[in-house]
Amino acid sequence: MSRLETPLTSDLGIEVPLICGAMYPCSNPELVAAVSAAGGIGVIQPLSLVYVHGYTFESGMQRIREITDRPVGMNVIVEKSSKVYEDRMKRYTDQALEAGVRFFVTSLGNPRWVVEKAHAVGGKVYHDVTNRKWALKGLEAGADGLIAVNDRAGGHAGDGAAAGLLKELQDLGVPVVCAGGIGSESDFVGALQLGYAGVQMGTRFIATEECTAHDDYKQAVVEAEEKDIVLTERMTGVPVSVIRTPYIEEIGTKAGPIARFLLKGRKTKHWMRMIYSLQSAFKLRRSSLRPFSYRDFLQAGKSVAGVRSVEPAGEVVRRFAEAARAQDKR
Repeated sequence: MSRLETPLTSDLGIEVPLICGAMYPCSNPELVAAVSAAGGIGVIQPLSLVYVHGYTFESGMQRIREITDRPVGMNVIVEKSSKVYEDRMKRYTDQALEAGVRFFVTSLGNPRWVVEKAHAVGGKVYHDVTNRKWALKGLEAGADGLIAVNDRAGGHAGDGAAAGLLKELQDLGVPVVCAGGIGSESDFVGALQLGYAGVQMGTRFIATEECTAHDDYKQAVVEAEEKDIVLTERMTGVPVSVIRTPYIEEIGTKAGPIARFLLKGRKTKHWMRMIYSLQSAFKLRRSSLRPFSYRDFLQAGKSVAGVRSVEPAGEVVRRFAEAARAQDKR
């Protein structure tokens, strides 16, 4: 059996066990489609699609289908920050199902309603987790697989190392995908050798030709080293991985005292996170689409250590797949 044939490829009908993770604001249709066309699977971030890249959901799907007819997925953030937000996510999910999407990655809440909608038409739902506790909750809600977010991930990173996290989760009877720290062919092959069913990559795909992030952002990813990635609470109230810049050094990485107080309250934490999210969404959108400015946040994970050039997304997928095939022949 080839190293590329895993429960993930079987579940999703793809050739390479590699997911291009959903990124706000970097998940434009051309990037999503390019990864799927090369044999992996791109994941739509609906808020990025509509509010950053200017598509309706339907026209965004049409643009993807102009490039590839291969499977794509969609990210559904299921946190109940407001009924308006929840209703919007449900509408996007219904539109995705109508457009033939059968793979969903859920995060930040109970995925049950997504599971029910997806399973009704034979779809699959994989849930983002950082430890066994959240994995069990996701599986109780019916998730088909787990995206194990480790301490090297971009965005909201986990606390544990990839190997230890797999040990926590591998007896649960579902595919487990490694998310975090995958920037090179050796990282990809190493995750498969550990026993992961596949990998999810975000940072590596920022530095691709199809990604519409500004060239300054892409170059920052290429030039950064692992030591340049820090965690900041200044974006969402919980630690987020970003590239260290003079601005980050100036403002620090901890939330202010008022924010910390509000984040501890059962009710007020949702409002504080919403305020942070609105602020960071604006800054991320701005920093991704125009030349780098002093006050920008540049999200990235420690996988920057393996990113050394901007290249076509499909070439990244093909190169990683070839490395796995070469390992099979040894």
